[in-house]
Amino acid sequence: MTAQQAPEEEAESPFSGDRAPLPPRWDLVTAAVLLAFGLGVIALAWNMPTFVEQSQTGLTAPGIVPGFHATVISLLAIVLGLRAVRRGALRAQSAPASHARTDASRLLIAAVLGTVYAGVLVGRLPFWMASALFVFAFTAIFEWELGPKGRPRRLVEAALIGLGTGLAVMLVFERIFLVRLP
Repeated sequence: MTAQQAPEEEAESPFSGDRAPLPPRWDLVTAAVLLAFGLGVIALAWNMPTFVEQSQTGLTAPGIVPGFHATVISLLAIVLGLRAVRRGALRAQSAPASHARTDASRLLIAAVLGTVYAGVLVGRLPFWMASALFVFAFTAIFEWELGPKGRPRRLVEAALIGLGTGLAVMLVFERIFLVRLP
């Protein structure tokens, strides 16, 4: 590069507005909760009836799929816990208080949205529409805090994602799984 050429402008990183990563101790706590959940589901799946006396195979047992998913969750929780320990989760450290309040409010918003979806929208609207509205609202609300720059585009993207998700869920369940949706 010669002295007469202007330096190239660097593009803004798409991650420039993101928060710093959480301390490793939070990963360790998350791993413990997920491991307890996974082991609990494994125990419940193990105790489900197998119907071997009716179908002569254990592969039709209703606990197979939840047991498999719980096993995967448990294994990934162990990996997360080991990674957190390697990153220093057991060393003394202070956690920033701002994360806790922000995370708690985001959790509350997600819980309210999920409750409105399951308790109000499903059953009153066609399932595809309820799902589309839920995905749109969830995406729009959590993208809103990124600021006004690009907000109209993000709202259009949220609407398209919501509509696509609603239609895809309907088609997959009704056409592939042959499940009638409410």
